[in-house]
Amino acid sequence: MITALIVVGILVVLIVAHELGHFVAAKLFGVRVEEFGVGYPPRAFSFGRWGGTEYTLNWIPFGGFVRLYGDEGEEQHGKGSLIDANRGVQAVILVAGVTMNALMGWALFTGALHAGIPRVVNDPAPGEPVRLVVADVVPGSPADAAGVRPGDQLLALEDENGASPEELAPAPISEFIAEHAGEPVSLTYVHAGATSTATLVPAHAVIPDSAGRAALGVALVLVSSEPLSWPESAVAAFSSTKNAFVSIGSGLGTMARQALQGSPNLSDIVGPIGLVQVVDDAADNGIGNILALAGFISINLAIINLIPIPALDGGRLVLLGFEALARRSAPRLAVQMLNALGVALIVLLMITVTYNDVARLLA
Repeated sequence: MITALIVVGILVVLIVAHELGHFVAAKLFGVRVEEFGVGYPPRAFSFGRWGGTEYTLNWIPFGGFVRLYGDEGEEQHGKGSLIDANRGVQAVILVAGVTMNALMGWALFTGALHAGIPRVVNDPAPGEPVRLVVADVVPGSPADAAGVRPGDQLLALEDENGASPEELAPAPISEFIAEHAGEPVSLTYVHAGATSTATLVPAHAVIPDSAGRAALGVALVLVSSEPLSWPESAVAAFSSTKNAFVSIGSGLGTMARQALQGSPNLSDIVGPIGLVQVVDDAADNGIGNILALAGFISINLAIINLIPIPALDGGRLVLLGFEALARRSAPRLAVQMLNALGVALIVLLMITVTYNDVARLLA
């Protein structure tokens, strides 16, 4: 129950932050904001009206909205109307929501790094506790055949005589393995909480473009969970934000290619139900992991809203582009029909994702 409330809280905060971006941009450019709502109608009650905007709390808790004058019909013209604002202003208002989600992602990653979450360190500080973690495994390599998987922690590496690398770090281990080409070595590692030991034989031509250098087929990184200071966290959060954009963008690109090839794979996407389990797992590892997950979700919302689907900010931006090229506004009926199609696609996707969530729970 507590985890479900945390999920609702995360979604509400992130969606309201998105809408706050639209709200602030509209106010700055003189577009009238008729209502700023937390949650979705029906309305629970109104906090009152200030600056021409009514602030409301609504019964359906999963998000929020802004209602802009001139965003609902051609009859809403005049001072403060969105439809009468120039297309540049309309584009800025649309992009402001995505920008706010990107900023929220950065802020949440900053908090997560200050609380302490696993992060890759290339040059650990003296005395800083670090773990040697498998970042990637080459398919078909000796490590892959032994069952080593990304995320496993390496504890020890020895040859037949009990000799080991001078330091348990990526570079010394790489040198040690290269020197033991064709010779069995013993690898001790932690996988899924259990410690295992496997005997592997370093082989040549395991890693492409490695000039025949002997290898086990693992990419290793040093990971630290030590909290950073606020200034350090703020700087490091830029890298975390960029990595989230790249990771999510790459995943969506792969899904798009699969869809174009007629074989879309939605099994890895989770909806609100699946998110409860994901947050529950993150909560087991501390508040930092919850903040990091919320940051990742915020970046996800930013990217999804840029997808050129009608009813999303990205679709509306594309429409503004076509209107600018045509030097005329699109027919309102056509826009409404496109938005209805976009909403239908989103609802269909949510039904599919929810079905997958339930199927995973029952499996």
